[in-house]
Amino acid sequence: MMSRRPTGGAEPIRRSVSVSWTPEAAYQRFTADFSRWWPSYALSIGGRRVTNIVFEPRIGGRIYEEHKDGTRFLWGTVTALEPPRRVAFTFHSSRAESDAQTVEVTFLAEGTGTRVELVSTGWEKMSPEARRAHGGYKLSWKAALDGFANRSSGLLFFFSAMSAGIDLVRGRDSFVRNSLSRMPTEREEPVR
Repeated sequence: MMSRRPTGGAEPIRRSVSVSWTPEAAYQRFTADFSRWWPSYALSIGGRRVTNIVFEPRIGGRIYEEHKDGTRFLWGTVTALEPPRRVAFTFHSSRAESDAQTVEVTFLAEGTGTRVELVSTGWEKMSPEARRAHGGYKLSWKAALDGFANRSSGLLFFFSAMSAGIDLVRGRDSFVRNSLSRMPTEREEPVR
């Protein structure tokens, strides 16, 4: 009997990159310095509108982008922090939280450097529409890790050109407007 592979983009996405930094330094860069390395123009909802990418390095911490006008879009939530070995979070960018990937990033000593491994799972529970993004995320997670490693990348160039094209044809307004992850502004948030 033949074994069946998951269909419809349900299999995990696996990406990795090797860097010359220690696991401690790589972990620090990934979490605390997230806004410095994330290629926000190429991999965001707002493109040029983005002023900051926030990664709150605590369990329950949010990952989101902020725009010049104060608008924020939730990308996910931190679910595990095990410095300097592992970080995990949900990730849904412009989608509904019910269509979130589960992303786990591990930092493994490799010689004098570190191998950073990213695994994205949870695709099988997503809506069919969200699963159609599986192939794009295979590329974009690779591009994100290239940005993390300070490496020039054809993929980063591709996503930057795509982002410029969206801006050029004035499609960004529609993309931002139709995003399902808009966060309330500080004026709209309930007092805690």
